[in-house]
Amino acid sequence: MRPNHRATPYLFAAPALLVFAFAVLGPVIATGAFSFTEWSGFGPMEFVGFGNYTRAFRDTVFVDSFAHVAIYIAATIVLEVLAGLALAGALAARRGESTWFRVALFTPVMLPMVVVAVLWSFVYNGDFGLVNAVLGAVGLDGLQHVWLGESGTALAAVCVVSGWVYAGFYMAIFYAALRQVPGEVIEAARLDGAGELRIFWQVKVPMIRRAVEACLLLCVTGGFQSFDLFYVLTDGGPYNATEIPTTYLTRVAFTDGEVGYGSAMAVVMTAVVVLAGLVFMRLRARSGRTAT
Repeated sequence: MRPNHRATPYLFAAPALLVFAFAVLGPVIATGAFSFTEWSGFGPMEFVGFGNYTRAFRDTVFVDSFAHVAIYIAATIVLEVLAGLALAGALAARRGESTWFRVALFTPVMLPMVVVAVLWSFVYNGDFGLVNAVLGAVGLDGLQHVWLGESGTALAAVCVVSGWVYAGFYMAIFYAALRQVPGEVIEAARLDGAGELRIFWQVKVPMIRRAVEACLLLCVTGGFQSFDLFYVLTDGGPYNATEIPTTYLTRVAFTDGEVGYGSAMAVVMTAVVVLAGLVFMRLRARSGRTAT
């Protein structure tokens, strides 16, 4: 039944639009406005134009934070997406029931990230942590480190924790996609003499290309959204070695009380994320045209 008035659909959508305007659109506009001011969060604002943006691009810590998050994203693509794809392929090819394996691999995803961070802070502890204890037990004392307290190892240590958590998440997505691959195609490849590894990479993976692309996009956007894991494990240290845009702008805006400068950094970060999304969609469209 069609609505009697053209405004009827908008009336039904009005409550959701009001919530969106209050929770999303309003703060976005306010952040953009604050970015042109010098403001501590209290008292009068002072208009500074593009001064905060100029300061942001000259801030070496802020610029380096994007390099850190880029390294983090590149590492998690391997440790999360590729590892999840390999785990899904192994489970899909497994003969018999694999429910317990899937549950075990997915369990870290269900844990609160703060709990995961606290747990791994004990694992990485330089005095009594599991990592150093294992290295000492096998005679590799020279490889022992204060993993979260050294600039050369802190970022890699955080990446490993992220991979441990989210590899199971991507495994679940890929496993569901692999289950949809027609069995006739796989049997035909086997009859042609293809081995299981070749079938996986040359038959199954191309047939779930859309799932792979979606997971890559989730990994990239999720990398820019990371906060709690870095905040609890390292809080940007040591010596800003694990500082990422979210942790840095949070400290600037809420700890240092520079709301205007923090808002400018938030706008820059949003622009970078949007640009990354557009580039990804452009590359995806181009690969789709090439495939056809």
